[in-house]
Amino acid sequence: MNAPSSRDTRPPTHTPMTQFPTWNDELVIGGMTLGRLAARVGRTPFYAYDRSLLDARVAQLRAALPRGIKLHYAMKANPMPAVVAHMARRVEGIDVASAGELKIALDVGADPDEISFAGPGKTDAELRQAVAAGIMVNIESFREVAVLAAAAHELGVPARVSVRVNPDFELKSSGMKMGGGPKQFGVDAEQVPLLLAEIAKVSNPETGLAFEGFHLFAGSQNLKAEAIVEAQRKCFDLALKLAEHAPAPVKFLNLGGGFGIPYFPGEQPLDLAPIGENLATIQAEAASKLPKAEIVLELGRYLVGEAGLYVCRILDRKVSRGHTYLVADGGLHHHLSNSGNFGQVIRKNYPVAIGNRMTPPEGVEPASVVGPLCTPLDIVADKMPLGHAQVGDLVVVFQSGAYGASASPQGFLGHPEVVEVLV
Repeated sequence: MNAPSSRDTRPPTHTPMTQFPTWNDELVIGGMTLGRLAARVGRTPFYAYDRSLLDARVAQLRAALPRGIKLHYAMKANPMPAVVAHMARRVEGIDVASAGELKIALDVGADPDEISFAGPGKTDAELRQAVAAGIMVNIESFREVAVLAAAAHELGVPARVSVRVNPDFELKSSGMKMGGGPKQFGVDAEQVPLLLAEIAKVSNPETGLAFEGFHLFAGSQNLKAEAIVEAQRKCFDLALKLAEHAPAPVKFLNLGGGFGIPYFPGEQPLDLAPIGENLATIQAEAASKLPKAEIVLELGRYLVGEAGLYVCRILDRKVSRGHTYLVADGGLHHHLSNSGNFGQVIRKNYPVAIGNRMTPPEGVEPASVVGPLCTPLDIVADKMPLGHAQVGDLVVVFQSGAYGASASPQGFLGHPEVVEVLV
């Protein structure tokens, strides 16, 4: 007789969402119960970001990474001014991707010396603004060299620049590949020596281009430490080769980020320990081979993603041919990525709960939370054990601190824009 199989055939589950405590079966955000916070906000839907969780994530990184590694916040992940202001006081720098983001970063008091600007389609006006502000521009095309040189000459100030490199390798297992192969981002590694020669022609520490270093970003949303370690090693080795062609010593080396957070069933949190060990090795090597270089990690989602919740209220409960639908006042127009319409090939549920009923009863049948829009794509949660929910209850979507409000089509069908609060 064959022994029973030890293989676990149960379906994968979400990583437990333990970052928010509960009190009397209700979630607590920023020291306030969800119901009280909803009353304070005044209406649903809304996003809530917890200051203490933002601080805890920065502290976790500081503990895991070697001293001297700089942290930059990529504010594209969450450009809410209050969040950017909070992060600007806790990390060394801010990375922007437009003149609009640059205005927010400057308005909240971020140090221009520690602001960098990346993006494949910077306009002439944006490049001129960057030079005038004294921030660093990550050059991504040969065209930008001439535009920046002209702006520096006109304004009488140097244009601080680094080169964004499109490496000849990818970040394995990344959710979104930003480098390797043909890409609109950066300059292909094999073309960088020629670009550096063009920069050298217009280099001038007072009214020309002032070269500072390299920016290498291979991919994002990666949960495999070994893949991040390999990419950082390859990026550093590539930077060493390219530095031989640089018109000045490398002072700035952005090794990107790519750190992911667990969204879907079966995913596990990223292990920071091997990444920290690898960066310590790279840092020691850089001390002799790139002695003036500061190593930077550019992180967005990893810094803010787990500190945020999306909250909407159930308007109706209905049963259609045996399946329960919970109709809410929020949906894809506020949280496109949660709906599965932000790059997912197969839709999967984010971790979702009824925030004022955190302990569901046994034997609850699955229900689907849908939004108010006239499209079958408007799904908040599909066939999840939420059947205990009632009209008036508050649905919470975890892992919602990044790529939420600003990455969603809020004007779709004329519904009100979502509220955002930092608590």
